[in-house]
Amino acid sequence: MFTGIIEDLGKIITIEKEQENVHLTVESQLTPELKIDQSVAHNGVCLTVISINNNQYTVTAIKETLEKTNLHTLKVHDEINLERAMVLGARLDGHIVQGHVDQTGICTNRKEENGSWRFDFSYDPKLANVTIEKGSITVNGVSLTVVDSTRNGFSVAIIPYTYEHTVFKNIDKDTVVNLEFDVIGKYVKRLTEGY
Repeated sequence: MFTGIIEDLGKIITIEKEQENVHLTVESQLTPELKIDQSVAHNGVCLTVISINNNQYTVTAIKETLEKTNLHTLKVHDEINLERAMVLGARLDGHIVQGHVDQTGICTNRKEENGSWRFDFSYDPKLANVTIEKGSITVNGVSLTVVDSTRNGFSVAIIPYTYEHTVFKNIDKDTVVNLEFDVIGKYVKRLTEGY
């Protein structure tokens, strides 16, 4: 379980394919605090630490994860949002994030707005995910509030701190992002289907 509050920007050091899996080695200042078998969110995708070497650690993404997320688009030297699992009893500064990406979306517009940035995203409506204005959404692991919501899209406002300390500074029009929709909204939608 995560909160969507990014702790560090990691750097992809190596990408190694093994059959249909991909091993990602990440350099991060969080590495000394990690342990093998620990869950870490990478652009919002929960992956397990399998090895640690000095300030670098390795995780594995399987075929299903690669198909359903933007991890397959990563290249060596790319930055990636990192968050360790939340600590029970600590403040929940973001919202409840599972680290299970529902689908990818595409940035359709990026606009600077006098001290902040507005990003618009679209997503495939066939998967029936929904957003609501002032509801929560996770974009590449970042907990955000929806500004505008449409049937297959939404926008978010990004403050300068989030812009500088996450991969949002690297997101342009047509960038593919990971989306995790609000877990409470997903359960409510499932419970009300058919009524």
